[in-house]
Amino acid sequence: MLDLKRIQEEKEEVTLLLKRKGYDADFDTILELDAQKKKAISEVEALKAQRNKVSASIPALKKQGQPVDHIFAEMRELGDKIAEGDKKAKELEEQVFNLLAVIPNIPDKDLLDGEKENNQVVKIVGEKPNFDFPLQNHVDLCTKLGIIDYTRGTKLSGGGFWLYRGDGARLEWALLNFFISEHLKDGYEFILPPHQLGYNCGFGAGQFPKFSDEVYWLDVDEDRKKNRFMLPTAETALVNLYAGEIVDESKLPMKFFAYTPCYRKEAGSYRAEERGMIRGHQFNKVEMVQYAHPEKSMEAFNELVDKACSLMEKLGLHFRLSKLAAGDCSASMARTYDIEVWIPSMGIYKEVSSVSNANDYQARRNNTKYRDSKTGKPAYLHTLNGSGLATSRVFPALIEQYQNADGSITVPEVLRPFMGGQEVIK
Repeated sequence: MLDLKRIQEEKEEVTLLLKRKGYDADFDTILELDAQKKKAISEVEALKAQRNKVSASIPALKKQGQPVDHIFAEMRELGDKIAEGDKKAKELEEQVFNLLAVIPNIPDKDLLDGEKENNQVVKIVGEKPNFDFPLQNHVDLCTKLGIIDYTRGTKLSGGGFWLYRGDGARLEWALLNFFISEHLKDGYEFILPPHQLGYNCGFGAGQFPKFSDEVYWLDVDEDRKKNRFMLPTAETALVNLYAGEIVDESKLPMKFFAYTPCYRKEAGSYRAEERGMIRGHQFNKVEMVQYAHPEKSMEAFNELVDKACSLMEKLGLHFRLSKLAAGDCSASMARTYDIEVWIPSMGIYKEVSSVSNANDYQARRNNTKYRDSKTGKPAYLHTLNGSGLATSRVFPALIEQYQNADGSITVPEVLRPFMGGQEVIK
């Protein structure tokens, strides 16, 4: 959520920055409603002061033997006006809140304008693998090796689902264990959160109300604020761990990671480039999140980017790092770098990790603060997240980049300890 004070003081600049993200902001209504709210509060305070003054006169009048019934009637009338004024101020406050809630985050000033066409490749790691034999795609390889069962996955749950079998399940588990071991080495706290979350988590993460139709809801109450949903990413849970709390500044940065399946209703494209497990309704992911001091926010962002890239490098996969243009960043994020792995059979790069900084956008939505040691006052902290990593695209990239002429798959060296020393899947 944006800072209303900043909108009031820097309306033109904020409007221009949001325009770079493709959002045409009209703050006039918000500012007018906020002015009406302030006026209503001021009027209520004046009425309360008047009521207190009238109330204070009662003992003296009684002592003088004068009638006070008319004063009690006046106080009741003032009480009604105060209740009406409080209600009006609360309604105006809710209107301002609801209008602010749908405005996206302000992009950082160093991002380029526009959409995907203006994304910048920051670096390319490794060389595209060359094959001196006919290249096979991951769907055919996994099917022939019997490590992914697409047919029975569809039988069980429909399109966009698959199941891991034998060495495929072991390879998937090896990837997850490798990611977990690396994050533990770096001092991140391991979290296993609930997979069912309340509406407040989706709102606090900035995914609701705009994207509330893209998750799987568990309850049927018409008021979604009373319902639970299946988490689309562990970020949705992790950034809300300290919602409504004031974190000790000395604990910043707070570093977490979580393993969860992720459930995405909007997934399941049938385009040829998204066959197999490239896009699905359920996939596994290890997610990193940091709570950072605003002055250390960029430092935390660079750390998350380096960690995601390090995982890819240790797996020996060819990939590139891209800085997203303002319009390609998600609504909640101020900046995003994508780690994109090379899928040989498709001849394209596919995102396996998005590292993003929300600045104080999410913290304002879920009211997460720290107490500033300089001012002694609570202030909003910054939240950052990054996939570390999602397996649904790492797995097929690994299968294709490590394939051999005989149709076998060489197991990357860093994964072998998690597969009992197995070097080849055949």
